[in-house]
Amino acid sequence: MPLLYTLGQYTVGTVMRAAWRPKVEGLENIPPTGGAIFAGNHLSVADELFLGSVVSRHLAFWAKAEYFTGTGVRGWLTRYVVTGLGAIRVERAGGRAALSAFDGAIPVLRGGDLVAIYPEGTRSPDGRLYRGRTGAARLALAAEVPVIPVGMIGTERVQPIGARLPRLGTGEVVVRFGKPLDFIGRPTDRTSLRRITDEIMTEIQKLTGQEYVPRYAPARNAEENGT
Repeated sequence: MPLLYTLGQYTVGTVMRAAWRPKVEGLENIPPTGGAIFAGNHLSVADELFLGSVVSRHLAFWAKAEYFTGTGVRGWLTRYVVTGLGAIRVERAGGRAALSAFDGAIPVLRGGDLVAIYPEGTRSPDGRLYRGRTGAARLALAAEVPVIPVGMIGTERVQPIGARLPRLGTGEVVVRFGKPLDFIGRPTDRTSLRRITDEIMTEIQKLTGQEYVPRYAPARNAEENGT
């Protein structure tokens, strides 16, 4: 586990657990070793903070390519943080550049790390669960690792869209992990990828109880991507 990530677990992670006391269910579904994809609903920026604070293993998140190329003191600090945390670089240009993020995640998963993906591609604008994009399915088949569905409940109250910092006294936060889903050996054509993605979203919905919307969530701004 990267040293900076370990320090983050002892500092930020401890604060998150002590201040909000998230209820965690299904930790036994997280494999003790080996790569796996966490595929969860996305309600808040705080989702990543809570997820990282309750999982003892290293969890690789995605970070904009700009975070790896900044200049000056602030740019150097940002590069140091995202690199030290073991983040995966994401190009926001779209097309083949965006797909390079998945190429970068494959060796991470095959090396035994965990990777978090939000199939909706953006935070839910209204608390409902939107149609998933096929990135998680493509990555699971390419890396030959299981998908663990994750359900986040209550994080949208902790840090609503537009809020700069998490808020205290906002009610219970629940993090649920479902049983691993194994898709190894399944076809990789578009129809199969869509079917697998729908299966993943069904399991996420079982964990959260959210109303399902059979269309993609609207992107909030140009920086949102479709992973």
